Amino acid sequence: MDSLALLASLGLAGYALCYILACAAFPFGACRRCKGTGKLRNPFARRMYRLCPRCDGTGHRVRIGRRIYEYLRSERRQGTR
Repeated sequence: MDSLALLASLGLAGYALCYILACAAFPFGACRRCKGTGKLRNPFARRMYRLCPRCDGTGHRVRIGRRIYEYLRSERRQGTR
């Protein structure tokens, strides 16, 4: 039973490490609303598409892990002044 808990905790730690490295290397991910295109279909306007309001038409969003990292970094910077 102890070896199963150890294996699970090592797996979770490995997954967390991989996510941290992914957030450092690739801080932006595809926008979920427009699926990375930056455009949404507009059924009421004459134009066929409009810019995605969530990502402002870029198709990218900042990952949650990167937001947490930036928040902790700014808190540390403000606390050490």
